[in-house]
Amino acid sequence: MDKRLLDILCCPVSKMPLRPLGKRELDALNDAIATGKVDTVAGAPVRERVGEALLTTDRKVIYRVEDGIPVMLPEEGIGTLQLSGFPAA
Repeated sequence: MDKRLLDILCCPVSKMPLRPLGKRELDALNDAIATGKVDTVAGAPVRERVGEALLTTDRKVIYRVEDGIPVMLPEEGIGTLQLSGFPAA
C-alpha cells in the first residue's frame, strides 16, 4: 500500500491511525475465519480469507484491503476482541 495513502487514512469511527496488518496477525485472522468465528462490526459473517488488511493503532479494528483499496466502511470493520488467538502488540 502506498505510504502516502496510509499516512492520511484513519478509522472512520475512532479516527485512530492505521497500520498494515503483520503476517502473524493476518495468519491469526485467517485461522479464525476458517473456523467460522469471525463477524464484521455489523454482525455479518466473514467467510473469505483476507490477503491484506489495516489495523487501528489501538489494535481494536481491522479493515480489509481488496485489490489495493482499503474498505473503510464502519460496518465492514472486524473487531479484534472476537479473535482469541490474536497476537499481542
